[in-house]
Amino acid sequence: MSKKKFETIAVRTRIKQTQEKENSSPLFLTSSFTFDSAEHMRGAFTDEIPSNIYSRFSNPSVKEFEDKMALLEGTDVAYATATGMAAIFASFMAFLKTGDHVLSARAIFGSTHTILTKYLPKWGIEHSYFPAEGWSASGGDGSNLYGIEKLIRKNTKMLFVETPSNPGLEIFDLEVLGKVAKRHKLLFHVDNCFATPYLQNPAKYGAELITHSATKFIDGQGRVLGGVVCGKKELIKEIQLFCRNTGPALSPFNAWVLSKSLETLAVRMDRHCENALKLAEHLSKHKEIETVNYPFLTSHAQYKTAKKQMKAGGGIVTFAVKGGYERAKKFMDALEMISLSANLGDTRTIATHPASSTHQKLSEEERKAAGITPGLIRTSVGLEHLDDVISDIEQALKKSRQ
Repeated sequence: MSKKKFETIAVRTRIKQTQEKENSSPLFLTSSFTFDSAEHMRGAFTDEIPSNIYSRFSNPSVKEFEDKMALLEGTDVAYATATGMAAIFASFMAFLKTGDHVLSARAIFGSTHTILTKYLPKWGIEHSYFPAEGWSASGGDGSNLYGIEKLIRKNTKMLFVETPSNPGLEIFDLEVLGKVAKRHKLLFHVDNCFATPYLQNPAKYGAELITHSATKFIDGQGRVLGGVVCGKKELIKEIQLFCRNTGPALSPFNAWVLSKSLETLAVRMDRHCENALKLAEHLSKHKEIETVNYPFLTSHAQYKTAKKQMKAGGGIVTFAVKGGYERAKKFMDALEMISLSANLGDTRTIATHPASSTHQKLSEEERKAAGITPGLIRTSVGLEHLDDVISDIEQALKKSRQ
């Protein structure tokens, strides 16, 4: 990573200034590019001459966003996609083939679960899940943590984990997983969406692929869709080739917005984390709340791991209201200020009921394994004054028990 600090990299990394000498990077809203000659065009298509050809392949606005993300994550390069799920799917399909096996944490986003369980099997790609509860590390380097080595097969090619997980906020020890992946020569793939590169850098622990839904905290204002994969140059080249031929290109406009958004990521995440921790502490003492989950609460099962590898606990708090699904439904309906949305990472505080929305396609057993109870509420804590967020939650809890 550059010697410059995170905030400076996020603000100052940009594409080359044009002849107009603009202070803020321009938007290259174009589908294609021209060439000086037939030879220039030929050389561009053979990669002999670095050149933009078509915005499905590359675009200056997209490249600026990619360059920033690679620097912030501490990787060689990055490749941006239309959505976060496009980034996940491309990072699977560029490297997996019939007969391969993926070892994944059980606690993952619902759509990622669907890819692993419904679509990859169509190509003869298998998967196994390892759970998050009941693990211990008795080895000198913690290598038996998670007990996953017994799940590794001869055909296992990738170790995939989401940390913190969505929505259970389970924390996985990246240092330990990185050692396991290296020892067994597995492609170590981390979804870093909830933490963002500001709070956590999986590359430090050996992650070779790092994916993000840039739609979330990276945008931060609920405006555009986007995804990105950061990693080693030779790996990202394979993803770029896959995406170039299958088409999940990031819009230049969305890339321009996301690049601007990165300029404020640090200050936004500081406020998200401050508000989230205070909300979690408040709810943990509430008689109407059954459980509260937040990585930087000392009551969190993986608190020590979170403190080891994260700068702060992130902007997501989950809590279960007493009364199960019916109480949760009434609580959601009673909220007045907090938005009901499937998104997260917005400036606005958002409440989601995962069991009936984002993770409803999972079976009851699968939801339980992922820590999704009928009364669980996922809260993406925004940038409003925390007193107003707490006030809205309090009045909703009061109304929902009537």
